[in-house]
Amino acid sequence: MKISARNQLAGTVTAVTKGATTAHVTIALGGGAVVTAAITNEAADELGLAAGKAVVAIVKASDVMVGVA
Repeated sequence: MKISARNQLAGTVTAVTKGATTAHVTIALGGGAVVTAAITNEAADELGLAAGKAVVAIVKASDVMVGVA
């Protein structure tokens, strides 16, 4: 699969936590870095996501916001 997004992070799924409609997918990137993605439960099922599966996290966003008090 070829895509235009340049921010591609290869890693391994460490956990898939499903809620009512959304699954939180935790991906270990190596070197202790971790990223978590929120996707639909349906998408998680279609992709066959489970701990140990090799994946690529693709980031396509105009901005990322983080705040602390």
